[in-house]
Amino acid sequence: MSLCSTAKSAEGLTQAVLDLFRCPSDLLEWSLSGPLSADEGFFRFGAETCFGRSCAGRRTTEPQHPLDDVLGHAVIHDSSLRLPFDPTEIIGNLRLERYRDGTRSAHEGFLKKLYYRLRPFMNQRLRSRVQRFRARSWRKVGFPNWPLDTTVENLCERLLLLSMKAKKIEKVPFIWFWPDGARGCATITHDVETETGRAFCPHLMDLNDSFGIKSSFQIVPEERYQVSPDFLQSLRSRGFEVAVHDLNHDGRLYNDRDEFLRRAERINHYGVEWDARGFRAGVLYRNPEWFDALNFSYDMSIPNVAHLDPQPGGCCTVLPYFIGEMLEIPVTVIQDYMLFHLLGQYSIDLWRNQIELVLQKNGLANFIVHPDYVLETRARSVYRDLLSHVRELREKDVWVALPGEIDRWWRARNRMSVVPAGGSFVIEGEAADRAVLAFAKIVEGRLVYELARTKPVCDLSRAQVG
Repeated sequence: MSLCSTAKSAEGLTQAVLDLFRCPSDLLEWSLSGPLSADEGFFRFGAETCFGRSCAGRRTTEPQHPLDDVLGHAVIHDSSLRLPFDPTEIIGNLRLERYRDGTRSAHEGFLKKLYYRLRPFMNQRLRSRVQRFRARSWRKVGFPNWPLDTTVENLCERLLLLSMKAKKIEKVPFIWFWPDGARGCATITHDVETETGRAFCPHLMDLNDSFGIKSSFQIVPEERYQVSPDFLQSLRSRGFEVAVHDLNHDGRLYNDRDEFLRRAERINHYGVEWDARGFRAGVLYRNPEWFDALNFSYDMSIPNVAHLDPQPGGCCTVLPYFIGEMLEIPVTVIQDYMLFHLLGQYSIDLWRNQIELVLQKNGLANFIVHPDYVLETRARSVYRDLLSHVRELREKDVWVALPGEIDRWWRARNRMSVVPAGGSFVIEGEAADRAVLAFAKIVEGRLVYELARTKPVCDLSRAQVG
């Protein structure tokens, strides 16, 4: 990367935060406090771990090293904020997992190839033992934060709060994250991996319908099982959603660029043939830098924190975000397979904990429950408990939606704007009738969200004026 001058456009510096809040752009006036470093690395901004270039402090190669805190280098000049890093760059590095680029090793790639060569000869019990051995040190991974990472939200909140202090304003209007003032969102998805799982789909739909909850089924197009038009129609006719799940689920989608492009062409073909707007890669393998070859409206392949997944990392956010033209709907809670077979937990306690943390940030709880892994009575009972809990959340103002609905809302919200009107503000844009005006306010040094003409809905106690 080339050096960046202090004259870098304010629009570029503020873009990621503006995209998140959809607030008036003139309320954020930022500049760099100096030239950005040539090297990238980890550093802190208050309590938050960042990765990228900075104008101050040292950058380390590993997040577990003692990190320099550059918060003190964020200074107010007149009514503007001078920052020691580019927030849009740092947030992009987290969302796209660029902090992992230097940690991927040939050894990791070799073990992955070996595992997938031997996998056809392993039963589930043996696969689980191998996966538990691979993930044996997961509790020692300090970044991203387990069991949920909200670094992106925390950074945006602190930057907004500092901007309000610089402007000497007590509240900032923005477009609330979810339609109709919902305090958060939940979506349930099913990755159908085998013929047995495909055969169980009608029973899974019956179970979901008994709780009044629709979900999305991710279908593997080739090799795993037969996918007939009647099967796809049987899902859609009952109000469920269909997305494309990899090509053949062999774990090799992102191994080689040329092979990926060949497979992406086939995947895109199925997307058109099935009229499917969404995609998820097998085993959540991913390379966001290659997503431009996929012709889908949304992707669901990036986990929030991936300590137990075959591909480590995590996007450090609980809200959707755009990667080019495609919306990423991150997987924000643990998958059923990891919960049951790696942690050995047959309760929704961890899911409940993660949901609570998600809702503290008014975020999205995105579940993956495989038809293949809820066949046994014990696992299915846990899934029933989850459905019951999600139904209760819906009764408490959580929007339970299909991924396609989330995609349509987030795109509509991204085209809306907050404009002054009669001494206050209004929201303009398509679907604005479902949008709710909100305010970020400073209360006793803390940032609090408040819906217009309603009581406060979230106290962001970590984002305090420094």
